Amino acid sequence: MTYGVFIAGLGHHAPERIVPNSEIEARLGLEEGWIARRSGIRNRRFAAPEEALSDIALPAADRALKNSGIAAADIDLLLLATSTPDHLLPPSAPLLAHQLGLGGPGAVDITGACGGFLYALSFAQSHVRLHGKAAMVVAANILSRRINPDERASAVLFADAAGAIVLCPAKNGMAGLQGLELCSNGADYDHIRIPMGGTRLPYQANAAPAAMKMQINDGKRVFSHAVRMMTDSARTVLEGTGTAPGNISRFVPHQANRRMLDAVAHALNIPQHKIACSIEEFGNSSAATIPLTLSLSHAADPLRDGELLLFSAAGAGMTGGSALWRV
Repeated sequence: MTYGVFIAGLGHHAPERIVPNSEIEARLGLEEGWIARRSGIRNRRFAAPEEALSDIALPAADRALKNSGIAAADIDLLLLATSTPDHLLPPSAPLLAHQLGLGGPGAVDITGACGGFLYALSFAQSHVRLHGKAAMVVAANILSRRINPDERASAVLFADAAGAIVLCPAKNGMAGLQGLELCSNGADYDHIRIPMGGTRLPYQANAAPAAMKMQINDGKRVFSHAVRMMTDSARTVLEGTGTAPGNISRFVPHQANRRMLDAVAHALNIPQHKIACSIEEFGNSSAATIPLTLSLSHAADPLRDGELLLFSAAGAGMTGGSALWRV
């Protein structure tokens, strides 16, 4: 038997420390307003030095679980989309499941960079449809530990945050994922990267600190390719499901750059008032931005049965895609 899938609970969390543009602009010697004009970001959150990834993921996941109204033991699968786990090994998802008191469900990390939430969401909803059991997707990152504070391209954009979603089986077989287009472009694999720490270039004690920090090469190319990937994948989903852009209730894109969001929405003919946006106050927390933004949007204007949500993302790899979800 297959089931529909409904969003039973949403949650989000961001660290307490607010980092305004003025702090970064002063350090980099940028004129006042430079960051906001180019990215739409005014503030972002940074985790405290003692906080690990699981410390910011837990409050978001706990909030989503409580909002769902289901018992912790009913969660059958937990997927954690992150690029900044507590450790390279073991994965952080089993620890998070234990901290939540879930009782030992399937739990694994998904390292899909900015597109990681979409991949995790598609895997989780397939699990719910097939098995008729609840699943949770958490996306969280502490990117403040991975940026080079002296490199403008990454220092102005990235932030720390978490978002979570609980999915449950629905008697309404129409609820859930309506269309999905996942994609990648390995030719641009290394335009956003952390060079050292993997098997290609193992950690070296005498290496320059920048080797362990994020690097963005050719930002203009990354921008244009991300816009194209998000636009093309979203258009494929809309056309494949016979959905007119005007029927989208909320467009919830990855919050990479406000100009990027606007460019994709314009290309898809989605009006500005339907774009769910959190980038101004929370910056770019990679995979976490979609569930974070969806949770914030739901808190301000609760989701209604039958709404059509369009998700879209692109990031390091290059990997990304789009998904259409019926509430």
